[in-house]
Amino acid sequence: MSNAKMKNNKLVAGSIDLWTHYKDKHPNIAQFLVFFMLSNGITVLQMVLMPLFKALFGLTSLVGTNFQILQFGQNFDGSAYYVFDYAAGSLSSGGGGGLAYFLAVQITIGIAQIINFFAQRNITFKSNGNIWTAAFWYLVAYIIITIGAAALQGLYKAPIYNLFMNTWGMGSVGETTADFITMIINSAISFWVFFPIFKIIFKNGPEKQDQVKVV
Repeated sequence: MSNAKMKNNKLVAGSIDLWTHYKDKHPNIAQFLVFFMLSNGITVLQMVLMPLFKALFGLTSLVGTNFQILQFGQNFDGSAYYVFDYAAGSLSSGGGGGLAYFLAVQITIGIAQIINFFAQRNITFKSNGNIWTAAFWYLVAYIIITIGAAALQGLYKAPIYNLFMNTWGMGSVGETTADFITMIINSAISFWVFFPIFKIIFKNGPEKQDQVKVV
């Protein structure tokens, strides 16, 4: 074995030992750091998938299908405020992307959250609790957070797209940039809300041990 390879192996082993020691000494902080790293990886995945699904659904007639549901009060200009506000028409033409944009967003988030569920359960929290119970409460939390995040999105989505596409005149590049920014904001909201929820639903029970009958 070459000296360089031996040094690399020692460096890796030393890093693992250092992390193990830190994790034993600061378990909660270490858990949060793992959660943070995995969450960032999931966010990157969303940023890759979102443009793909958006382009795919953008080729369909769903762009012209209005999707505005769950009206909740009014905007400052007196127009109806919808929790899910995806007016018919492309964003470049002044619309909200229609049902096509809604599906692109929700399918992207759905795939990311399924991966996130298993990654956080098995890697971050190392839960050995009932997976179906955890999945049920995860789904409930996901629905509530999705509705809450969508409601908040109504406050910043339009101004962000207007800033990049119209005010700064960036056109399609501005639309893509706004997509990424809104996705990051949505991921940040999920990040801070999901961690305490995970602490509750990803429980660790006593290890099951084989029982030996004594005759």
